[in-house]
Amino acid sequence: RASKSARTVIITGVPDGLLHDDVMADILMIHFQMAKNNGGDVEEVVFPTGEKGVAYVTFEDREVAESVLKKEEHQLEDKRLSRPYLLTVTRYSGKVSPFLMYLVVLPV
Repeated sequence: RASKSARTVIITGVPDGLLHDDVMADILMIHFQMAKNNGGDVEEVVFPTGEKGVAYVTFEDREVAESVLKKEEHQLEDKRLSRPYLLTVTRYSGKVSPFLMYLVVLPV
């Protein structure tokens, strides 16, 4: 089995503050399990502290993470959301996460 970091992608553009984190995690899990989104079995969805609009999605298999990364556009749609949201999916890297947190913490 591939390492957790190899099976994880970073999702940005997640609607923030609209729904409870548990509900949003459920919506993201459903989205990334669907075949039309190049998805597969999701192990977990995590919202990192201090990074609004960001989620980490870890898949059971590395191949699914790679497949999700290849899809050009991810539109998050659910009846619990007022409109579709465009998500950006990027490869997880231990170097990326602290950088994102640094950007969020500093006043703009």
